[in-house]
Amino acid sequence: MRTIVVDKVASVTQACALGHEVRIATDNLPSEEGVVVVVEILSSKSNYNTLELTSGRMAKVNKGDIVVGALGHRKALFGYSGHVPITLKSGDIIQMLNIGGVMGLCDSANPDKGKPFDCRVLGVVLTFPYLGERIGVPARAGYRKLNYSATLDTQGIPVVALAGTCMEAGKTAAACAMVSRMRHRGLTVDVFKATGVSLRRDILAMEDAGARHSMIFTDLGIISTTREVGPALTRTMLTDLAAKKPDVIVFELGDGLLGTYGVDSILECEDIRKSITGLVLSANDPVAAWGGVKLLRERFHVEPCAVTGPATDNAVGVEIIQQQLKVAAFNALSDGVGLGDCVIEAIGLSEKFPIISNG
Repeated sequence: MRTIVVDKVASVTQACALGHEVRIATDNLPSEEGVVVVVEILSSKSNYNTLELTSGRMAKVNKGDIVVGALGHRKALFGYSGHVPITLKSGDIIQMLNIGGVMGLCDSANPDKGKPFDCRVLGVVLTFPYLGERIGVPARAGYRKLNYSATLDTQGIPVVALAGTCMEAGKTAAACAMVSRMRHRGLTVDVFKATGVSLRRDILAMEDAGARHSMIFTDLGIISTTREVGPALTRTMLTDLAAKKPDVIVFELGDGLLGTYGVDSILECEDIRKSITGLVLSANDPVAAWGGVKLLRERFHVEPCAVTGPATDNAVGVEIIQQQLKVAAFNALSDGVGLGDCVIEAIGLSEKFPIISNG
């Protein structure tokens, strides 16, 4: 056990409330998802070279930096894919798998992102939970452990879900547009992100748009979501936020309907589907919109209340979706007001929170 000064503390470790001086173990290191590790950056990058800090700020990562992150896996369509190593010891070389500070062994890299940062393992961060005793235990991400038997109680509060056809389909932009419009119409909005890989950027953007409270799966100790954890995560966060009595809960399903992060397992759960008052689909193009709507209707028995995303970037895409899919379509960037108003009406809150003219 020794003390080490670190340069950057990644957002994946936020719940640990670490400073820039930490105690680490250098022997008998556990190699498990969520374990908090300290690494030295061994390489330089000219792109995809930033790290989200616990403050939410993005910081450039440089060769030689000492960084705190957490072990995890990632299976990303437009990024790095990797896994937790079977064993871990000081001096091992692992990679930084995302800008939230998830660390593991890279299996596949997207050419647009270049090679990931190589990192030398220095040790595992220790916490000291036993009052009056200097017995250190490996630190782990999350404020509390996920209860896999969690039950669902939304207390009748309307719930809006955002699903996408794949990564980078505009889900967060749509969520922010809806939250902003809801706030302008007087609603109190709480938000969470149910699936994906640990990164707080999306829920911070929703907070900036006007959300009151936010949660993310990392708060429950999950670094990257899977089919096995998705439903329990969603039930837990819906129940926790509903207890705070918002007017509406908005949540984002990271990745896509056919991705590996567990979106499908969530929508397959009847209790969760019944709790969703309205679902918005974000699609990259009209064909993706067609396939996404077909999946929602035929596999998950969910009727989307609107389609958004790059598929709606101009009037041509909007017209195709509305005419051929019979679903309302709005571009979140150019017509966030229209999207928000459509969703508010779809979830039955238009009369309670009417449009007030500024004229």
